[in-house]
Amino acid sequence: MKPLRLRRSRKRAAATLCLGLSAAAALQPSLAEPAAANSAAVYRFDIAAQPLYAALSQLAEQTGIQFVYSPDLVRSLQAPALSGSMTADQALQKLLAGSGLTHKAGQGNSVILEKTAVNEPQSAPGSTTLPSVTVVGKASGFDDNDPRSREYAKSHSSAATKTDTPIFDTAASIQVVPRAVMEDQKNTRIKDALENVSGVRAQPTLGMGTGFIVRGFKVDHVFRNGLITTQSNGFNSEFDIANLESVEILKGPSAMLYGRSEPGGLINVTTKKPSETPFYSLEQQFGSYDYYRTQWDATGPLNGDKTLLYRFSGSYQDNNSFRDLIFTDRVSVSPSITWKPSDATDFTLNVEGLKQDYQADFGIPAIGNRPANIPIGNSFGDTNDPVDHLSKVHLGTEFNHRFNQDWAIHNRFLMSRENNEQVFVNPSPAFGNALLADNRTLGRNIFSQENEVEAYTTNLDLTGKFKLLGMQHDALVGFDYTQSHTMYHTQGDWQNRNPALDIDIYNPRASYGIPASVFDSTLATYVQPGREYSMFVTEWYGAYFQDHITLWDKLHIYGGGRYDWAEVGRGRGTTEAVAENALEYSNPSVKRKDEAFSPRVGILYQPWRWLSVYGSWSNSFGANNGVSAAGQALAPETGEQFEAGVKTQLFDDRLLATLAYYHLTKNNIMTADLSTPDPTDNAAIGQARSQGIELDVSGRLSDNFSIIGSYAYTDARITKNNDGYEGTRLPNVAEHSGSLWLRFDANGYQAAEGFSMGVGGVLAGKREGNYAYYGSPFQLPGYVRVDAFAAYKWNVHKFPVTAQFNIRNLLDKTYYESTDPDANVSPRNGIYPGAPLMAIGSIKVEF
Repeated sequence: MKPLRLRRSRKRAAATLCLGLSAAAALQPSLAEPAAANSAAVYRFDIAAQPLYAALSQLAEQTGIQFVYSPDLVRSLQAPALSGSMTADQALQKLLAGSGLTHKAGQGNSVILEKTAVNEPQSAPGSTTLPSVTVVGKASGFDDNDPRSREYAKSHSSAATKTDTPIFDTAASIQVVPRAVMEDQKNTRIKDALENVSGVRAQPTLGMGTGFIVRGFKVDHVFRNGLITTQSNGFNSEFDIANLESVEILKGPSAMLYGRSEPGGLINVTTKKPSETPFYSLEQQFGSYDYYRTQWDATGPLNGDKTLLYRFSGSYQDNNSFRDLIFTDRVSVSPSITWKPSDATDFTLNVEGLKQDYQADFGIPAIGNRPANIPIGNSFGDTNDPVDHLSKVHLGTEFNHRFNQDWAIHNRFLMSRENNEQVFVNPSPAFGNALLADNRTLGRNIFSQENEVEAYTTNLDLTGKFKLLGMQHDALVGFDYTQSHTMYHTQGDWQNRNPALDIDIYNPRASYGIPASVFDSTLATYVQPGREYSMFVTEWYGAYFQDHITLWDKLHIYGGGRYDWAEVGRGRGTTEAVAENALEYSNPSVKRKDEAFSPRVGILYQPWRWLSVYGSWSNSFGANNGVSAAGQALAPETGEQFEAGVKTQLFDDRLLATLAYYHLTKNNIMTADLSTPDPTDNAAIGQARSQGIELDVSGRLSDNFSIIGSYAYTDARITKNNDGYEGTRLPNVAEHSGSLWLRFDANGYQAAEGFSMGVGGVLAGKREGNYAYYGSPFQLPGYVRVDAFAAYKWNVHKFPVTAQFNIRNLLDKTYYESTDPDANVSPRNGIYPGAPLMAIGSIKVEF
């Protein structure tokens, strides 16, 4: 027997309770005796033809029956329309007709669904007596892991609590962008998917797909299935969405569960997992600027008893850009396999490889207090600039063992390796004002950088449910460990302008064609001898606990804490060996050890079954992986947040909305030390504060309309520093921002055939382009971008085929997404324009 799903009608989780073999054993021996009067009750049903799990949800809602079954048992099964007056038993028989499933009574008012035994006919209608049917609530209406799901809302988040607690019962703002939204919008990077979440803005460097601002603060790290990846020290990377099931955002400090993290929030991507139900898809996309993308997905069992499952997904993408000289050539492959030696145990091995050839992009400069009024396609690299390369691999494992229906142990492991090689013709001085006094000549020079990252992280969690003194406890105890090494190598000159390489920003093409000899001679030197190599190290241990106490099915009390032991450092030298020796032996002050306790508490109350009111307080603990001008490691960053909010589930639980207020402070922020000529020297500016209101809505208004939308009011400012800029707004943070995406399905969201269309937009108000003390301040103007799609789905020899056409920036507006976060150039030298009108067509076939 596979893990079971219990559709609970009373708890707001309404959701998914996975029970192991012992759960089934507990249910079978003592089947409840039905109440004769209730078993004969007649109901009026009007249930449309739809997926079986959705029809069962409506039956549970109307009768109060709790259906117990494996998610894989009903996946891909359709239920016929049901209309008329009948008993609950007769209704269930009609819904299960031809499905290969039968049912029997469980404990209380539960009903167990099972496969029909071989050579054993199903029970005739009316032959099985159902338990007492007292209406007490509703059940969850969808399966979070169905590869064919078109749902815009997720009931659970794996990152939020590391338990199976529903989002609606969790005292925190948690947002999930599911696969269905990414498919409809034709996203290819998580940068695009996160435009649907309040308070989240992309802030990449060199045009890469990662680097974000959440609730006003920079987030460099991305977690993968709950474990931190290689990203660190400002080296942004890429995540292709071909292997992603969803992208999750846990707002506010998350150090209690994850240790090192930024206080604004945690970004976690969940990857696709092998399924018992065979599913295959192949998609070809094509679009503006020579855009071509092939994407595939395949999953199913490898043997007859389905103890071995596989999944293989991936993509190949080749495209130019509206920006001159900029292109991407990327391939991503992701095989995985799951072994289930028993109903209580499973082990998954997954690998994700990505290789990308591309040309990095510095964007355009500012003139005065606005982006330069030049064609947004103008690029200031060179036709002879060598191609940049990115390669990375993630190797992960996941082990789960359920001792019984209440207690389980979980282990995850992730090995990440990444290499990124880049050669630039970059603005120079990179961290000064590279635009000359005539406001049209940009100073340049040649520079290269390479970073090699190797990281290992693992965790071990024990989860359990028990009752004590009349209170239901959902407990977690865990331990994790992270170790990473980053070798950073630089050549060339980013600091001094080479007049022979000056370029006219209004007519850059006239200066293209730098001789190869200039590249070779410049890269043979380095502007800061003795600092060609840097070694960054991080080692992190953490032990944590959490308890979720439930009283009267309405009051939820959360409490937990974590103790961290952290060591970070950076060594420099003329060679890799010298940098490593400087870190380990020559200068012990460049390494720092810290310990800290990070608590989180929260309370959530549900006065009505559709409403939750919550409040929470949490701390965060980070680590500045840098050194001061005096050569000493900087103190760790810390954060503190107070949050209060309300959550509601409407339209028969199909729509989830969260409204949150927060007040967040961050201390010991690492920035450039302006007292030294070296822009890589760091100092803490003191404190910054962010406060605001956020609204997120996602789900279905009806079978025909789905929605995902957000709004954020964000007031993020410097509150303490030594430069006299208290009160200055943090850069790239709009006071008002939002998004909206609405999908219409003419025949219903689960229809096998029919027309669909969608329209939406992204809004951002005026933003500061840089910190005032990084040069003359400037602003990015606000913008509204409108997107749309239309699709038609039909069957060709029983194979679903979908043709889709997307337009991004339908009104062809000029806008600017962000500035460089002072990672590779100053923000004044690196403003990133948004793409003009872009069309994408696609054909997708499913098997």
